[in-house]
Amino acid sequence: MYRYDEFDHTFVKERVDQFRDQIARRLSGEITEDEFKPLRLMNGLYLQLHAYMLRVAIPYGTLSARQMHTLAHIARAYDKGYGHFTTRQNIQYNWPALVDVPDLLDELAKVEMHALQTSGNVIRNVTADQYAGVTAGEVEDPRIYAEIIRQWSTLHPEFSFLPRKFKIAVTGTETDRAAVKLHDIGIAMLRNDAGEAGFRIDVGGGQGRTPIVAETIRDFLPKQDLLSYLEAVLRVYNTLGRRDNIYKARIKILVQETGVAHFTELVEEEFAQIRGGTLDLPGAEIERIRAYFAPPAFESLEDSPEELTSAQTADAEFGAWVRTNVSAHKVSGYSIVNISLKPVGGIPGDASADEMDAVADLAERYSFGEIRVTHEQNLTLPSVRQKELFSLWLGLKIHGLATANIGHAGDIIACPGLDYCALANARSIPVAQEISRRFANIQRQHDIGRLTINISGCINACGHHHVGNIGLLGVEKNGREFYQVTLGGRADENAGIGRIVGPAFSFEDVPDAVETVVETYLAHREDEDESFIDAYSRLGSHPFKEALYAAR
Repeated sequence: MYRYDEFDHTFVKERVDQFRDQIARRLSGEITEDEFKPLRLMNGLYLQLHAYMLRVAIPYGTLSARQMHTLAHIARAYDKGYGHFTTRQNIQYNWPALVDVPDLLDELAKVEMHALQTSGNVIRNVTADQYAGVTAGEVEDPRIYAEIIRQWSTLHPEFSFLPRKFKIAVTGTETDRAAVKLHDIGIAMLRNDAGEAGFRIDVGGGQGRTPIVAETIRDFLPKQDLLSYLEAVLRVYNTLGRRDNIYKARIKILVQETGVAHFTELVEEEFAQIRGGTLDLPGAEIERIRAYFAPPAFESLEDSPEELTSAQTADAEFGAWVRTNVSAHKVSGYSIVNISLKPVGGIPGDASADEMDAVADLAERYSFGEIRVTHEQNLTLPSVRQKELFSLWLGLKIHGLATANIGHAGDIIACPGLDYCALANARSIPVAQEISRRFANIQRQHDIGRLTINISGCINACGHHHVGNIGLLGVEKNGREFYQVTLGGRADENAGIGRIVGPAFSFEDVPDAVETVVETYLAHREDEDESFIDAYSRLGSHPFKEALYAAR
């Protein structure tokens, strides 16, 4: 993990002290809420439906056990005993008192954390593949470059007041777990014909009112040119991006209105002006940052040890968990473990203080003290000895964290919705809870196979409904909550936007509608190996639409 140097420590402490003074002025009435708004947004503080909400940055989703313990402490001391992990690999606290926020930020600073650039029209928290550094087939660990981008973008003077917020994601493999095609800039590592490592640059992706899959504007970018090229993209956007209409202020709109070819020309022209200057990325700097992400001291172990295979045979529940929640590691004898934060009837992404402490303790014991946050609102322990998987599972089970539903119907992505968010039109959490209860039977989920269900409480799409295999968008009609159903979305290397099937369903009818979609898939799939998304691609929307609306 990256570690703060003296500059980082001083800088973050000074920002906390500065914000403490600004909060004191707000509490005394010296400044109004309107005057306070830009100041709090610079520090990750929102005014939600019922209270302030603080969003804490977790750069590229990587946490130490010590940091997770601090997040648990903050949940107890400054909130209502829990936190909410988001689709940007961050954590949100929904109930901090304004007077306590400076002390909360001080606690974060002690463990090298902050809330900078988690809100406002700036470059937001840079995200990455949660399997970074531990998965096979990786060109390089993408966290190296995510950290370099984080340092370059933090309080960048030219990009502190962009037309709208800006999101960057990085992946190091052909398998895309970072949804790079759905970001303002998506960066995918690859090798050219000469075997040199570099980047594919995708621009103009995003969801919200106008969901768009990003376009590739550079097939191969040498590593030393990364920051210069990103700077060129941001300069074009900062210069030409719409500031007259908040709904048309994203780079995806600029790319579409300008045309991909012309937009690329503008970027290349700007790139030619700054290439070879101070933004060149020296190999020595890459290696300096790479040292922070050096692998732990892995042992020489064999895959599928007796301790694992015998436990899988003896305990069917454990075996099911291994099949769904455990992934292959690049080092033999180790596995990647995914921890679902989606228990039956639970709130997707929420974790109590006790659960956070438990994960931190288990990470210290079984995974070199390292934890990852996923954009699917789950947690990952990146390096666990296979011979210790059963012991880890028992530890997770004690704390209710062993739900075997990763990538299945119960693994629902959902925004906070109308229960918390002032922008929402409808509730997301109760819908997610009821759907998870419908599919509570783990064996049934496994029989259904891979399936993503995503829920957003408004068109801003914080629940990523556009890219769910089944997506639900909450809308308000005459004071009642209704939900549009989209089908066929996906957020992987074959990213695509789901299509609306037909008229919206009432709050009460949504669980039945989702179940109808699933049962239609089961009736039409070619065999058990054909996933929902593959079946939908083959069949189209017709059989699903017919089943959903036949009785209406």
